[in-house]
Formats: sequence, C-alpha cells, structure tokens
Amino acid sequence: MPDTTLPVFLAASVPASGRAILDGEEARHAATVRRLRAGERLVLSDGAGAMARCVVEGVQAGREPLLTLAVEEHWTEEPPGLRVLVAQALAKGDRGELAVELATEAGADAIVPWRAARSVAKWEDGGRGEKALARWRATARAAAKQARRAHVPEVAEPVTTGELAGLVATMSLAIVLESDVPERLTDLPLPDAGDVLLVVGPEGGITDEELRLLRDAGARAVRLGITVLRTSTAAAVALGALGALTTRWQ
Repeated sequence: MPDTTLPVFLAASVPASGRAILDGEEARHAATVRRLRAGERLVLSDGAGAMARCVVEGVQAGREPLLTLAVEEHWTEEPPGLRVLVAQALAKGDRGELAVELATEAGADAIVPWRAARSVAKWEDGGRGEKALARWRATARAAAKQARRAHVPEVAEPVTTGELAGLVATMSLAIVLESDVPERLTDLPLPDAGDVLLVVGPEGGITDEELRLLRDAGARAVRLGITVLRTSTAAAVALGALGALTTRWQ
C-alpha cells in the first residue's frame, strides 16, 4: 500500500500497469492547486475499488492541464460485506451537504436523498433540484478523496416516503434513527453481510405517518443515546457505531 499522505485523484479508469493520463478538472486541481510536478507521486482511483500509486512524469499546463503518469503499484479494494446505505432527509442551507460529507468520510456506501414531509428544502423537479443533487454528488466525491476511500458512494435520485418504504422492504435491516423510542441501536441483532439502510430525518423530525409507513415496511426505530443529534451529524455517528458493532472495521 502507498503512503496514506499521497493525494487522491479520480479518473474514469485506472490501468494496472504502464502509463495513465489525468485530465479535466482533476488535472486542473493537481496542476494549479496542488502544484504537482514531475517526480512527485499521487494515487489514482476510479471510485469503484481500483487504485494505483503513480509518479508524475510530465505536467502540461495551460487552459486544459494534463498530467502524464507512470503506474508504480496497482491494487483493488473490495466493498465491505455489510453495506450501509444512508437515506438522508433533505436539509436546509448547507446542512445537507455537511451530512453527505460526514457520512462519506464515515464510510457510507450509498446515499439516498429523502423528500421528508418536514424537510425545509424541497428540491422541486427542474433546474434547482438538479443543481442541489449535483452539489451532493460533488460533495461525496470530494469527501471520498479526502478520506482516501477506494469507493465513492453513489448519491441516488431523491425519493418520496413511499419510495423509501419500498427500499426498506429490500434491505437485510432498515434502521430509523429516532430520539424518543425505547429501543437502542445496541439492542438490534446486526447482520454480518447484506445491506443495511440507515434513515435520518429532517430538522423537524419524522412524522408519525412516515414512521408508521417505514415500520410497516419492516424498519426498526432506534435511538443512539440520550442526546439529540442534528440531521447533519446523525448518520456519521451511527455509521461509527455500526463500524464498531459489526465486521465493517475489521
């Protein structure tokens, strides 16, 4: 494995050997922000498990920067046997993007934006909604690179509560985070493999009707502790707990 201090850049594909080209926005960041030069090293990732330590052979500056790389070491990281998907309620301002950033750094395998009843942000169909989704996806990419993750979590299209209930029914386990229920996360029997869905409500909380629909689909409502967490931090805290309670961090 390479030095974990090396910067990570995303590419459409990562060759197992030989040479690679880094272009587009990633090359612009490498050349103009990081100011990488010939002889320096970086990690190239396809965001789907393939990674390679590379040495920079040449840097083409200008309006369309391009880096020529030589592959020194290539490896593939498999996804965890127990995957955690986060259904994150839309949040106002930049709290949604903060939630995506923290969840990605904490290991979320996928993120599903949820149009909850009490979400202040609505993400209506059209240009504004598309821009908001693009920001979430860009945040996930940046956070995955910062955390040096081999897998960039997919940020899906936003879902309604009915669609979320349908997703719950396909999971090995679905968990709804609620602060005022008696059952705790540590009370749940957790699987060693499969897909776990973690549902995080908006600032105003999950409505009784939403909770009923999710429970009817098979979800379990649990609390993390005695304190109330913000919608932007709840998923990251729960992911940390799941990492310690399951085989995800082994």
